[in-house]
Amino acid sequence: ESGLEELMPRLLPVGDCDLAEDFDPTVPPRTPQEYLKRVQIEAARCPDVVVAQIDPRKLKKKPTVNISISGCQPAPEGYSPTLKWQQQQVANFSAVRQSLNKHRNHWRSQHLDSNVTMPKSEDEEGWKKFCLGERVYSEIDALPDNENLGIDYMKVGFPPLLSIVSRMNQATVTSVLEYLISWFGEKKFTPELGRWLYALLACLEKPLLPEAHSLIRQLARRCSEVRALEVRFYIVQRTW
Repeated sequence: ESGLEELMPRLLPVGDCDLAEDFDPTVPPRTPQEYLKRVQIEAARCPDVVVAQIDPRKLKKKPTVNISISGCQPAPEGYSPTLKWQQQQVANFSAVRQSLNKHRNHWRSQHLDSNVTMPKSEDEEGWKKFCLGERVYSEIDALPDNENLGIDYMKVGFPPLLSIVSRMNQATVTSVLEYLISWFGEKKFTPELGRWLYALLACLEKPLLPEAHSLIRQLARRCSEVRALEVRFYIVQRTW
């Protein structure tokens, strides 16, 4: 009894209750004293040890996670990727995620260049400019020829370097992913956007939060729309 008291101490001390001689624990309690006495009787009837009956055959099955992507437009006939291609992309993405998680602390400790100033997590416009650059953000078709695109990252956007994404916590990763997916919902796809979307998705840690699930579904729907539009545009071009 003393050992059980150490493992499961009483929340409130309950002494002997003065109950009527006709007290019946099988009927609903009428007073607080009767309720406490009934709880004591039920607790005394519980076994000290309970063993769960587990079917070992069920443990051999790999758990599956079903993510609904309702609303996605199916690939037009002849434009659906092969199963082999899909499996290869999943394998490549998994390898990137594992490598990133393994070396995250190393890259986080690396010094950033003096021209890299990461926006605050809640600065949506700042992150769009940081990732996409002034050219894409301001929708400028081309920059003057005398601009040095290889150095002025404020104009062409910072690439998702490991030293940058490794410094982003999960809240920031989710926020920036939301900013860019929202941008993609209204703007056209660009290589800068694609690089950052891939990098941020690789930075998401498991288990995924509900917000991440929602963003992935939103991105999948948008990608299916873009694919359908690109195919229609290609078909129209061929007919002309």
